[in-house]
Amino acid sequence: MPAESPDHSLVRLRVRPETIYVSKGRTVLATGRDGFFDNGSDQGLFVHQTRLLSRYRYLINGRPPYPVSISNVAQHSWLGYYIAPVPKAAKRRPTISETAQESIELRLSRYVGEGLHEDVDLVNFTQEKVQFMLELDLDADFADQDETHGNRRQSGRQTCKWMEGEELSELTFEYHAHHGYDHQNEKGTASIRRGVRLRFSNATMPPRYRNGRIAFDVGLAPHERWHCCIDIIPVIEGRDLLSSYRCRSFSPQANDYDRRTQRFLSDAPRFSSPESTTLANVVIGALEQAKRDLDALRLYDLDCAERAWTTAAGLPVYIALFGRDTLTVAWEAAPVTTDIMRGTLPVLAGLQGKEINDWRDEQPGRMLHEAHTGPLASLNYTPKARYYGSITTSGFYPFVAAQLWHWTGDKNLVRPYVDPAIAALKWLDAFCDHDKDGFCEYKTRSELGLENQAWKDSSDAIVYEDGSQVPKPIATCEEQGIVYAAKMNLAEVLWWFDRGDEAKYLYESAKELKKRFSEAFWMESEGFFAMALDPDRRQVSSIGSNALHCVATGIADTALVPRTLKRLFAEDMFTGWGVRTLSSQHPAFNPYSYHRGTVWPVEHGPFAIGAYRYGCHDYVERVCRSQFETAALFDFFRLPECIAGHQRDQDHPFPAVYPAANSPQAWSTTTVYTLLQALLGLQPFAPLRMLFVDPHLPAWLPEITISDLRVANAIVTIRFFRKSNGSSDYKVLEKRGWLHVVRQPSPWSLTASYGERAKDILMSLAPGH
Repeated sequence: MPAESPDHSLVRLRVRPETIYVSKGRTVLATGRDGFFDNGSDQGLFVHQTRLLSRYRYLINGRPPYPVSISNVAQHSWLGYYIAPVPKAAKRRPTISETAQESIELRLSRYVGEGLHEDVDLVNFTQEKVQFMLELDLDADFADQDETHGNRRQSGRQTCKWMEGEELSELTFEYHAHHGYDHQNEKGTASIRRGVRLRFSNATMPPRYRNGRIAFDVGLAPHERWHCCIDIIPVIEGRDLLSSYRCRSFSPQANDYDRRTQRFLSDAPRFSSPESTTLANVVIGALEQAKRDLDALRLYDLDCAERAWTTAAGLPVYIALFGRDTLTVAWEAAPVTTDIMRGTLPVLAGLQGKEINDWRDEQPGRMLHEAHTGPLASLNYTPKARYYGSITTSGFYPFVAAQLWHWTGDKNLVRPYVDPAIAALKWLDAFCDHDKDGFCEYKTRSELGLENQAWKDSSDAIVYEDGSQVPKPIATCEEQGIVYAAKMNLAEVLWWFDRGDEAKYLYESAKELKKRFSEAFWMESEGFFAMALDPDRRQVSSIGSNALHCVATGIADTALVPRTLKRLFAEDMFTGWGVRTLSSQHPAFNPYSYHRGTVWPVEHGPFAIGAYRYGCHDYVERVCRSQFETAALFDFFRLPECIAGHQRDQDHPFPAVYPAANSPQAWSTTTVYTLLQALLGLQPFAPLRMLFVDPHLPAWLPEITISDLRVANAIVTIRFFRKSNGSSDYKVLEKRGWLHVVRQPSPWSLTASYGERAKDILMSLAPGH
């Protein structure tokens, strides 16, 4: 059975990674545990999803040095300590202890900022002069990220050039490739020019290059030091991506990257709690780390302004723009910044579908699913340079535009996104209802399109109750909820923008969808919503997490919510670490399958919001606790992309991690803010300069303060606390600007009476509130 009480002495799950990542923007350095790489399937220097360097390792007198301690300093920086024996001892292969007594130290410091700067430092910690050869063994292959663990599809001409100088030497790899394509009436020839330059400077003597190795002859007196700078400069379509860092750059530098990071972190709210014996330290740690992870995933080349930016979906696999992922991140991150909404909405509007293009699953008004920059996408071997195979993005876009309105109340800011949002909804109505039953369905038109284009988009995600695959077109339950929320929220925005007829149409359309939804998807015998409708409009009665989104979006009829929540917390669905994507009693269940048994933190933010929406605070507490106790297992309190769906019991004291999980994953990162919103009942309504709160703090989080929370043009600091009788209250500690903080439960609450609502409003007028 799942643990029913908080365990504050949880074992720490130390997942020792096979690969270490140092990254900034589109640049990812992926190395082995020793800090080097040698044609490993997932390792190398990747820039714009292209592996520029495929081998990179140091040798001292022909042997690799011993790694003593290696670690990230920040996401974009890294430090490694190595030792090697003195030459006279190396011949007899001394033990590590002996090497430590008489050692040459190699220290490598790396800083990533588009390009990469590496400091190479050697120290002779012996009492004798030493002479040895330091070599850097390296190579480039320009493989697409997807080709590093599969067959190579693209080929081109690669050259290597060495230039030696007294003050600066440079090794350059260049790669040119062309591809003629003919895909479903999209014809042409695509080309790419990519390269990488390695510049060596500040060494006491110039290096030499031969047989794939850069070599230095080093002589050091006792305790003498030697230094060399290496600047690794990616070249993408003829543009040099210069490093923003120089030597000794572990502290913030006076460059554009660090300036933007410091601006974001200084503007973002801060979270604090005096508690130390509860889960409060985990909650605070997770909330603070999430800010740093968001900054680490920022795609700087897509910045619309310093305070308008978007993120990659996750490290290491998804360093690209994903429509539904970034929209999810944008609205979930709103308590710490609206900058991501300000940056994501215009970028996606600029990429909105304009024509019917089956190769890309594009139609007019359809919102982007993903945009990749690797060789296979750029050369059009795949449609992923600009691919539209998702129906989720088009529903999320209007919803997020409305969230920007709720947080800012700024008509000039929101107005440019209203028409793209309407166009996205028109696309859903015109192109997604194949059988004209009023529900949104999906089916790819592309030769290489995604088979499943809803929330769960892996090819085997949607299964019948016997485990067999459901044919297309499919109408999944959660997508109907997303469309419902999009129409309801955008209708409200349109009303404020004096577009009453359009607002009324969307509102009535949403009401009709909600009515028909329960009739079509509810399974009375299961007390649950069907996962989907198949092409014959038959219910797919598999029990999965899809239904939790129906509660979150509000499409679930109020009378059906308690049974739905209860079913989601049955033992075959709730592991103790979260809700499974598929019931453990299902024939297709596999705890390691991407969407048939794993637990995804991102689904628990909407779950908590949905449970809060209907006033089911006991479920809010349980789902939030499960996620923060999961976060407690991981370094930095960072929730991974997903974990295996094992039951939390005596045989499974901690969960397995999905083998290919991204970490940090953008929407796992922002889940913690959504969980906190649900616990505090935090809902802004900037058009009326109001912030609604309704805290129900559990025993494991008895107090938390949010400092400098921004709503519209106001900034407020609020302390939330649990009282001795178990109820919760709040105190406004500071407020700048015009803002009313009002205690009021969700309008859809199943538990709040009219008397309680009136009392809360009156108490909101008391001093400190």
